[in-house]
Amino acid sequence: MLDLFTIFTKGGIVLWCFRNTKELFVPSVNALIRNVLMQERTGSNSYDHNHLTLQYKLDNEFELVFVVAFQKILQLAYIDKFLSDIHLEFRDKYKNDLRKQGREFNNFDFLENFTRLLKEAEAWGREQATIPRQMRTFEQSNKSKKTVASMIERKGDTSQFQNKKSVKIVETQKVSHEVEEEKNGNTEDVIQANRKKMIERLGKKSDKKKPQKSPGDQEKKKQKNARVWELNGNAKDAIELDRSKDRPEDVRSDFTNNDRMVGQLVGNVRDLEVEESSSEDENDSSEEDEVEIRKNVTSQRTSTQTSKKSRGMFAMFKGLVGSKSITMEDMQPALDKLRDHLIMKNVATDIAQKLCTSVGAKLEGKVLGTFDTIAATVKSTLNDSLVQILSPKRRVDILRDCLEAKKNQRPYVMTFCGVNGVGKSTNLAKICFWLIENNLNVLIAACDTFRAGAVEQLRTHTRHLNALHPREKHGGREMVQLYEKGYGKDAAGIAMEAIRFAKEACIDIVLVDTAGRMQDNEPLMRALAKLIKVNEPDLVLFVGEALVGNEAVDQLVKFNQALADYSAMENPHVIDGIVLTKFDTIDDKVGAAISMTYITGQPIVFVGTGQTYTDLKALNSKAVVQALMK
Repeated sequence: MLDLFTIFTKGGIVLWCFRNTKELFVPSVNALIRNVLMQERTGSNSYDHNHLTLQYKLDNEFELVFVVAFQKILQLAYIDKFLSDIHLEFRDKYKNDLRKQGREFNNFDFLENFTRLLKEAEAWGREQATIPRQMRTFEQSNKSKKTVASMIERKGDTSQFQNKKSVKIVETQKVSHEVEEEKNGNTEDVIQANRKKMIERLGKKSDKKKPQKSPGDQEKKKQKNARVWELNGNAKDAIELDRSKDRPEDVRSDFTNNDRMVGQLVGNVRDLEVEESSSEDENDSSEEDEVEIRKNVTSQRTSTQTSKKSRGMFAMFKGLVGSKSITMEDMQPALDKLRDHLIMKNVATDIAQKLCTSVGAKLEGKVLGTFDTIAATVKSTLNDSLVQILSPKRRVDILRDCLEAKKNQRPYVMTFCGVNGVGKSTNLAKICFWLIENNLNVLIAACDTFRAGAVEQLRTHTRHLNALHPREKHGGREMVQLYEKGYGKDAAGIAMEAIRFAKEACIDIVLVDTAGRMQDNEPLMRALAKLIKVNEPDLVLFVGEALVGNEAVDQLVKFNQALADYSAMENPHVIDGIVLTKFDTIDDKVGAAISMTYITGQPIVFVGTGQTYTDLKALNSKAVVQALMK
């Protein structure tokens, strides 16, 4: 039983609507538009909202969206067929009206056609339910399409992520074949030959004599030379290697030469620098593409010759013919190549597949007027999709929110969470430096009561930050303080006491450092959910490293799921933003940014690009997409 069926344009004009109940469906359809269509998440044609399941189909030629809604508990097998039938029927009936320039959407009488197609689809569904389910034949499976030759990696082959185990299988087959040949031959001759080889080897080893060491050499070996600490030939520089000082004045002396860091992070965090690929290069490549296409049209060269001369992963789109609707079959080879390219750039496998499916759904059915603009259209479509995914759904302005909380006489609380070893404490110190650069005093809550040295690490960062911003320049008040209770204590209780202390001391911001935990560790995930539920921080930041690929999916999904399940709240507080660390170590493999934002839909607030306090940037979506498309 269908609750709603509606047809509307991508501009938001409703062409036709059918409602079976008096329920208000506007929030569900708006959620579909906001969270799926506008966020480039059309890889799947289904979306769940509250108690409803919404399935949709896009018509890219006429810019239409067909949406059907039904109760989530129902399993309707005929929905996909019904959507396709409605799509074709509506297009064929009103294609002349839809092609008009000044088209008016008032005369779509489609109820009779809708009722007829619905009855036919329901009858087809009942008929399919009575047919016993049959197993796929071997020819229908993916395994039948794989051969040993296709799975062997060859030098210069552009295909990625082929099954390397097949190479070992071929090698083991060769070895077993040789063994069988040896068995079939004269085994006694083989045994005698092997014995002779062994005797010759043993004879060579016995002939070698070990060189005798003189007594002077033994005395030299026993003695150990003293280590000389010299940097660039200057022994005085070795003093800088000593990091064992604990006195604040000694720390101040270490940072006298690092005053150049002060003042670099005033205001909003700077964006990542975009490595500009000049438009001339793009024009040159497009001109080369046009010349190559014209040569193919005039001389009718084979597809193998064109594939050798064409460059880039978009070259396969040049085989499409203009002035016709693009089908999924035409795009499938190029989409497969695009998926492999994204995976090579460290995008999670599932996310790469969904992204390619979304791009295909966005281009399917579009009519391109000229032949030589197909590659450019595909490239611009993919760029727009990636930029849209990385663009945050909401703006996170921490400085504004901190000033608003200060006006209300309460501290602004930020909690950092993530797996082990991603750099939570280091990037917490970078963010703390950025905040005190903007004249906001900070209290660091040491809630990592498990890892040895965690409190000492934060204590060291506190001394260094106060040395860079001494109290003499801020009216005799320390800009950074550390709230610690040692090890083995309840982290949620320490965070609560720190927030209370910050409120009494009129401290602007509280940064809560939590212990690293794996996403599968249920007791530690419960403790994190308890800390967030009890203290209600303003911002929960997930700290992840840019080196992860498929692991990013598992981490974020399980962190979000644990915070939702273990909080026992109707509206649980989940991850609000992402801090992406070690971004300077990945070169152009920036796929983790795509994976993390695609899963959570939350923005990447900060990007760590080095070891110093000033190595903190804001994500530039265009820079990431440009690196991803190289």
